[in-house]
Amino acid sequence: MPLPSKKDLKTAMEVFAVFQWALSAFIIVITVIFVNLYLVVFTPYWPVTALILTWLAFDWKTPERGGRRLACVRNWCLWKQYCDYFPLKLLKTHDISPSHNYILACHPHGLLSHSCFGHFATDTSGFSKIFPGITPYILTLGAFFWVPLLREYVMSSGACSVSRASMDFLLTHKGTGNMLIVVVGGLAECRYSLPGSTTLVLKNRTGFVRMALQHGVPLIPAYAFGETDLYNQHIFTPGGLVNCFQKWVQRMVHIYPCAFYGRGFTENSWGLLPYARPVTTVVGKPLPLPKIENPSQETVAKYHVLYIDALRKLYDQHKAKFGISETQELVIV
Repeated sequence: MPLPSKKDLKTAMEVFAVFQWALSAFIIVITVIFVNLYLVVFTPYWPVTALILTWLAFDWKTPERGGRRLACVRNWCLWKQYCDYFPLKLLKTHDISPSHNYILACHPHGLLSHSCFGHFATDTSGFSKIFPGITPYILTLGAFFWVPLLREYVMSSGACSVSRASMDFLLTHKGTGNMLIVVVGGLAECRYSLPGSTTLVLKNRTGFVRMALQHGVPLIPAYAFGETDLYNQHIFTPGGLVNCFQKWVQRMVHIYPCAFYGRGFTENSWGLLPYARPVTTVVGKPLPLPKIENPSQETVAKYHVLYIDALRKLYDQHKAKFGISETQELVIV
């Protein structure tokens, strides 16, 4: 049998990098739960679990206090293979001064926000060279910080809680040059994650604008062209049993369960890995906002409209470069 070529080995490493990323959180959660249950129920080592829970209680606020990023984790060579799999690219349209703080709103969420993770939770896609002096803090669900070990893994990437307290701390106690990355559409946007889709859940998402006004920091629009092309999704009959169940789950836990699929370990197979399709995240011009400690709803709505206009302009200026028709508009729901 012929030996695998360097290209084959690199492809295999890229597939492994994406595969382990997709399953790492699930594996860590299951391992932590079952190991601690075993220690408590079947062994005399229950104090180990007690110590872990004590530490968790003591360290509970850390994800809202800047987290605990580790450069060695953010620079893993595995993340370079992850970014090369698609590949992921980051495009800057304007210089960003490290003398200010920023809130960057990234669109769309897609199903698993691969581009957002690759660019802002690792240092292997070129962020530090493209935006020198800027420290990115990707903000994510607080649930990721509830499980021991998983929280350490997530925080090591520079991630913090997306809570109000976390954003207040990062914008007031960490100096300047901080960029808070918020995927505004969240999990509610998963239902619109279809190849070719340009639908964003943004119409009633104004919290990030209010936060930017309260701290007087600029908002930066960013659009990931190709993020919604990474998976296919089966759409069930509207009003049918499965569709009603999906909507019920969304009402209960604000998560829309999707029947998505992609490729397997080989290029032409079926599976749950994303398709190897290029994704380019275009970072727009900062939109300066005044500092208003208690902005009225009318003021928030005014700057929310200005932000949407800036996002539309960014999208329209670059869509043709990434295979999107000139007639296809950005849809805001």
